[in-house]
Amino acid sequence: MSIPRDRDFHLPGRSAVFAANGMVATSHPLAAKASVEMLEAGGNAVDAASAGAILLGMCEPQMTGIGGDMFALIEAEGEEIVGLNASGRAPKALTAQMLRAAGHEKLPKGTAHAVTIPTAIDGFEKLLKRFGSRDFETVLAPAIRYAEAGVPVAPRAGFDWAQSVGALQGRARDVYAFDGRAPKPGDLFRNPAQAEALRLIARDGRRGFYEGEAAEDMVASLRALGGVHEEADFAEAEADWVEPIHGDYRGVDLVELPPNGHGATAILMNNILETFDIASLDPFGVERAHIETEAAKLAYDARNRFIADPDRVAVRLSHMLSKDTGKALAKLIDPARAMEDPRKISEQVHKETIYITVVDKDLLKVSLIYSIFSNFGSGLASERFGILFQDRGMGFTLEEGHPNEAAGGKRPLHTIIPGMMRENGETTRVFGVMGGAYQPHGHARVMSNLVDFGMETQAALDAPRVFYDGPTNEMRVERGHPAGVLEGLAAKGHPAMVPATAIGGAQMITVDRARGVLIGASDPRKDGIALGC
Repeated sequence: MSIPRDRDFHLPGRSAVFAANGMVATSHPLAAKASVEMLEAGGNAVDAASAGAILLGMCEPQMTGIGGDMFALIEAEGEEIVGLNASGRAPKALTAQMLRAAGHEKLPKGTAHAVTIPTAIDGFEKLLKRFGSRDFETVLAPAIRYAEAGVPVAPRAGFDWAQSVGALQGRARDVYAFDGRAPKPGDLFRNPAQAEALRLIARDGRRGFYEGEAAEDMVASLRALGGVHEEADFAEAEADWVEPIHGDYRGVDLVELPPNGHGATAILMNNILETFDIASLDPFGVERAHIETEAAKLAYDARNRFIADPDRVAVRLSHMLSKDTGKALAKLIDPARAMEDPRKISEQVHKETIYITVVDKDLLKVSLIYSIFSNFGSGLASERFGILFQDRGMGFTLEEGHPNEAAGGKRPLHTIIPGMMRENGETTRVFGVMGGAYQPHGHARVMSNLVDFGMETQAALDAPRVFYDGPTNEMRVERGHPAGVLEGLAAKGHPAMVPATAIGGAQMITVDRARGVLIGASDPRKDGIALGC
């Protein structure tokens, strides 16, 4: 068993990036460059993260954009970590009953009913006003410039584009498809209509998006597509400052945002894994993959039961965060066999119950994740400005009486979760893992790589991954695993297969206070880089 604590320069790979005056890690080089330029021009980590994130809407439009949502964790050195929930609510007129009456058993994908009110822009304004040193005009300048001049499509972005271009409808297809096809790597993607929308925000702040021309365009477009959205839904959209939640894993504190995000799922998964001697296992072997997958099944089952909008229902958060819950669930794991239905066997236990990170020279730390959910979101866009709408409403259920039942003004269960780690009272790592539902599993996996196996920053992201996707009943096993792992997992009853697409993506910045340096890492599964100054 060889644990990659240090880079083996005989093998393909990438080195972590070291710098002393600031660090950015994200999924596209142009966004990383724009963020570093913001730092070099005197901006701070919040300015840089905001500039890079909004530019990612041009670099990776299949992943994110101003029609989406955002979550962030922010920490000024020596102060408490602050959380921001900039996720959108369903339009007030939406009800689960109306959708059930129309014959739907779940939120209909690719329709206006799946579109919640995009709240990222309000979130960015709140971040900049509270922590930033630059205004929207300065922060949006790179995105406006590239929206007009164009961005060459990167290889991973082009791969994702090709997988999902068929989901684009109407105006979205006009803007985001190239004569009906996906672009090839190197093709130039322009979106001048989006530049006009960004100029409205640069001039008027959130009012330029949630009122006036942009809001009128979005509401009229959604209503024409069958939605029940009103201008008041947009005018009242608001991000909220929230108190983060914490969970200890072998002496390292994992910091997450509370529901309606599912960061509590990662903490519960860690609490289950903590009962096993993970460090004694082969990090890329069958046994670790099996135990981790079984822990994920149980943690995700709890998520599906309990995570909802805490403003509208009582979320049983203390139960999910409890060490006792983790221990009780761990006892349900059979080391020799995969469980078939976590919901059935865990019933007794529960009866009570595109990412960017920036750290600047002053150690202001930002962990920010910003998304439109599915590739190209709902596949729908506004007529005038071509604003691509998210489909976060897919996170609701139509099950009557469920805590996460769809309702007007309510936030759905959300998959995007920024993270931080703390040791001995200080934040040592700022990180995030992309990949939809994989994210809590990814947080636990990366943390275990660091804590249990002592991997260095970049190696912890590079290491091969597994993920059991409940809805498809697939256990996805990346090709980076040694020979025999796929067969070994199948022998334990897992529906093991190699996925067409690598699992997720991730970025991390490690704060090395003793040496006065920042260590950046960016996942090779994406097009991005870590870049320092």
